[in-house]
Amino acid sequence: MAEHNISSQELAQLVGITPANLSILKTGKAKAIRFSTLEKICQALDCQPGDILQYVEE
Repeated sequence: MAEHNISSQELAQLVGITPANLSILKTGKAKAIRFSTLEKICQALDCQPGDILQYVEE
């Protein structure tokens, strides 16, 4: 987000989610994410899903 000079508040507004839900996504505490939300985040940040997602084996 810093690379794109956008705040969490601005990103949440662009994506259409609450800042609290964006925080959950950022901290890795989300159990799931809708593809539509992922798409909007990628559009706002001009990135690919692999740039912002990470697989962690449990």
